[in-house]
Amino acid sequence: MTDLFKDVPVIKYEGPRSKNPFSFKQYNPDELIGGKTMKEHLRFAMAYWHTMTATGTDPFGVGTAIRPYEYTTNPLKLAEIRVKAAFEFMEKLGIEYFCFHDCDIAPQGANLAEFRKNLDKIVPMIKEKMKETDIKCLWGTANVFGHPRYVHGASTSPNFDALAFAGAQVKKALEITKELGGANYVFWGGREGYETLLNTNMGLELDNMGRFLNAAADYAEEIEFRPTFLIEPKPKEPTKHQYDFDAATAMGFLRKYGLDKRNFKLNIEANHATLAGHTFQHELATSRINGMLGSIDANQGDPNLGWDTDQFPTDVYNTTLCMYEVLKNGGLHSGGLNFDAKVRRGSFTPEDLFLAHIAGMDAFAKGLRVAYRLLEDRVLEDFVDKRYASFTTGIGAEYVEGKIGLAELEAYALEKGEVTNVSGRQELLETIVNDYIYEN
Repeated sequence: MTDLFKDVPVIKYEGPRSKNPFSFKQYNPDELIGGKTMKEHLRFAMAYWHTMTATGTDPFGVGTAIRPYEYTTNPLKLAEIRVKAAFEFMEKLGIEYFCFHDCDIAPQGANLAEFRKNLDKIVPMIKEKMKETDIKCLWGTANVFGHPRYVHGASTSPNFDALAFAGAQVKKALEITKELGGANYVFWGGREGYETLLNTNMGLELDNMGRFLNAAADYAEEIEFRPTFLIEPKPKEPTKHQYDFDAATAMGFLRKYGLDKRNFKLNIEANHATLAGHTFQHELATSRINGMLGSIDANQGDPNLGWDTDQFPTDVYNTTLCMYEVLKNGGLHSGGLNFDAKVRRGSFTPEDLFLAHIAGMDAFAKGLRVAYRLLEDRVLEDFVDKRYASFTTGIGAEYVEGKIGLAELEAYALEKGEVTNVSGRQELLETIVNDYIYEN
């Protein structure tokens, strides 16, 4: 292990009574919950971009981040040092996975050829560190939204040259992700949308996006790379309207272009759910009931701000309901909980990076414990089953089985008379969830 973060100790579980800020109060990685360890349930991942490359800039000010590896102005040397810093960081926190964009790990250089050359220098270093530490790649992707060439989009750009450049980046990123043993490959359409329909051929753009993703899946098959492909829904920002607006919209897109049959699932982010006007649980549940929940970007937004704040997740109510859906999904399978979150601009020291991850890891550990107990005791499940009991017997069951139509419904209603409903007890159920959080 290197000593770039020499002032931070290895983070260990000390329990809820500990006052040591550099310790876990809830996350006990080897603790068994339902026959699996916490670390197996949660599969935490470090986001290379926010953790290793973010500088703390915002639209109104320059970067504030102080990092122990920002002592060279040579972009390639800096990339090499960041590899060492990333693995030291993950080792000290016990994080077993990482996620990356291509330009997070290597500088883009002056042209595509130079970018590829830089990647070819850095990837072997990452592989060596993975071998030393047993840390794995959760997923990789290509950043085809940040550079000015993608001002009008990548796979949906009106300029074929931009689309072709994006294809070259994705091809290389697929190769790298395979080389690093990545279990998943993500497509985040950061510029795949429009500002105004006055200058947009929406039909062509959507068709081109479908063609592009199918081409990526074709190439993965060519190189015998079989990841779970992940689409990450987001409604707006940077574009006014993005084509992968929310989980339901993204699933409709995947089905239209046959991608649902090519191992495409969804990567759900809490902050993106907020921007879409949904709860985090809604987006997770929508994905789960359709067999499309693949992975999670673990963060939270600020409902008072209408943009993607990417804050570290500290809301235990949300982490509980998230893990409730994950457990009902049978786990995240090849996915994980990626901390697509950044420290606030005013939290600029290296120590803040650790403290923020500790907070997020503890919040999800607490949520896992509570969610497991809720499911084990079936307090919500039994209530829901009872609420829908009229569809499990008699004419209700026949309706569910598709055996009756409107004529039979009419005859039943005429005979039955007026409808009598039962309370949904929402406030009681919310109290029960709170009680379980208080008890753990």
